[in-house]
Amino acid sequence: MERMIKIEEIEKLAELCRIDVTEDEKKSLASDIESILEYISQIQEVASVESKPEVGVHRNVMREDGKPHKSKLYTESLLKSAPKREGGHVKVKKILSQNQKGL
Repeated sequence: MERMIKIEEIEKLAELCRIDVTEDEKKSLASDIESILEYISQIQEVASVESKPEVGVHRNVMREDGKPHKSKLYTESLLKSAPKREGGHVKVKKILSQNQKGL
C-alpha cells in the first residue's frame, strides 16, 4: 500500500479539529498517519486469512436488563449543569455545515 497523505489532507483535518499546526507538525503528522495506515493494512491482511471458527460455548456477556428508571427523572438536573440549553435540550456550537468539502 503506497499512499502518501497529502499536506492538504492534514490541513483539512487540523481545520476540522480547530487546531493550529505548524509546517513541521504537518510533515510529522503525515508520517505518523502513514505509519498508522500501514499498520492497519497489515492487520487487515492477517484478518483476511481464512480461519476455522472455534467451537465453544456462547453466552451473553451483556448485563441483564433491569427495571429502567422513570422517564425524565434526571433530565432537569442534567440540563441545569449544561452551559447553555434550549428548551429541553443542551445547546452546542455548530461545527459542521453542508457546504464543507470532504477530504
